[in-house]
Amino acid sequence: MPERVSEHRRIAVLGGVYANAEALAAVLADARRRDAQAVFCLGDLGGFGAHPDRVFPLLRQHGVRVVRGNYDEAVATAAADCNCGYTDPIAHTSSANRAWLATLPAHRRIALGPHRVLMCHGSPRRINEFLWESTTPDGLLRRLLAAHAADVLLCTHTGLKWRRALNGGAAHAVNVGAIGRPENEGTPDVWYALLTAAPELEVEFVSVAYDYEAAARAIEAEGLPPEFAETLRTGWWTTCLENLPARERARGRF
Repeated sequence: MPERVSEHRRIAVLGGVYANAEALAAVLADARRRDAQAVFCLGDLGGFGAHPDRVFPLLRQHGVRVVRGNYDEAVATAAADCNCGYTDPIAHTSSANRAWLATLPAHRRIALGPHRVLMCHGSPRRINEFLWESTTPDGLLRRLLAAHAADVLLCTHTGLKWRRALNGGAAHAVNVGAIGRPENEGTPDVWYALLTAAPELEVEFVSVAYDYEAAARAIEAEGLPPEFAETLRTGWWTTCLENLPARERARGRF
């Protein structure tokens, strides 16, 4: 059967929840205030935070439509590694939630006004592919859009937001960033993307403040690496730095 494509005028898109229920709740409330018709999550529901099971009720309560991330795939299959250089136990994800993760699609398509939107986690060709702003060429993005009959590509996985207009503004690639931890710029706030069809595509990156101290204390109480709590409090990454290209790493403290 052909894929059913929903139609919208204004959507909120977030990535990388990383078990940060405090940030997720704040972002969902902000998206509702901004009149988003629908909210989409591009995967990685757990990872760095203390209580992954706390994010699932929020997603269901708000009707968030989720794409499978590499962490979600690893948890659903009880893999030892999420294929991104970070190993995390699955003991705090219930069997019911692990079963639900296994049902998540790898891609989602919607119509945003006249724009054909393709959503994925890393890239349309590989769930854990990093599409960095500094190292991803326009030609690759054009090929991915053409291969999947899309005008707009939405992804995450890197944790750093960026957008690029292509083909004279007729096509777009947007990395929506992550809400589970800050963006390595020295502030604890997190970011998501708000997209509006106008009919020209409008992309707004929205900064959201939340109770990061509560999330950091939960990490410490669970005995997780203290670096995870430090990142939430300071806004500077202390882990996964080996994945960053030179230009992205130069923006941070470490």
